[in-house]
Order: sequence, then structure tokens, then C-alpha cells
Amino acid sequence: MPTSPRSPLPLFALAAIVFACACAGEAAAAGQTPTRHGPVPGVPEPTVGERAAAIAVREVGVPYRWGGSSPAGFDCSGLVYWTYGRLGIELPHSSYALYDQSRRVAPSRMKPGDLLFFSGLGHVGIYIGRGRMVHAPHSGTRVQVVKLGRSSYGARLVAVRRVIRA
Repeated sequence: MPTSPRSPLPLFALAAIVFACACAGEAAAAGQTPTRHGPVPGVPEPTVGERAAAIAVREVGVPYRWGGSSPAGFDCSGLVYWTYGRLGIELPHSSYALYDQSRRVAPSRMKPGDLLFFSGLGHVGIYIGRGRMVHAPHSGTRVQVVKLGRSSYGARLVAVRRVIRA
């Protein structure tokens, strides 16, 4: 009677353990602290702007609330204020003051995390890449992602600004 082949799973598990230990040893030899969530060789760390964009996108669906600056409810500048605050960056809760505390960026050079200003600076959103932004539009709506080219916002963009880290 022929025997059935053994499962390769234990062999793969052992190989993964050996590989992880070898990587930890190399990191220690290089003077680095091996961490479970540390940098991956060859993969760049996300920028502050990319991290801000990711944080803001997680708030999609939160209701608009005038003056709101928490997941209980956001207004447009409150979303920016709260998002960057999660990264330890203190910003004002005012679209006009946000404009003053950021630097100009050409629209062709937008990167995730850049602030997009509309309606004479009366509205602000966070660029998340690929022609999209996340924002808290107005009363009766929720935080949402919109494509700039497929909405009225694209034509009303008045400025792109990048947050300046202190």
C-alpha cells in the first residue's frame, strides 16, 4: 500500500522561523533593533503626508458637524486639525490659518497629505493621491472621498499647500 506524502506545512514553518531569526541577527549585527513592525529593506517609509492621508481616509462616514474636530463629527478644518494632531503636528482649526501655516505647492506637484483650498479659502480638504481628496463637505453630509476631476471641486480649487513641520 503506497504511503501518502507528508504535508509540506511544517517544513515551511521551520524555514520561516529560521529566516526570521537570521534577519533579526543581521539587524542586531548592524546595530539596529529588530522590531515586528520595523522598516522593510527596500521599501520606503511612508511620508508624514501619506500617513495623514491614511488617517483621514479612515474617518470616511463620520458626520459633518460645524466646529467639530473629533470622530464624533468634523468640519473641514477640524478634520485636518485632528488628522495631523494624530501625528503630533499642531495645526490651527481654521482653513484661513491653515493656509497661512503651510507652503505653496504647484497643483502638478500635489502629494498625499497636501491641503487643498476652495471657495476663497473657506473650504479645505486633504489630497490622498490619484486625483482624490478626503474632506468634510457641509451640514447634512459625512466625511467622504471625491475625485477632483469628476466633481465641482476640481474647478473650484484655489490653492494647494503643504504642511510645514516645526
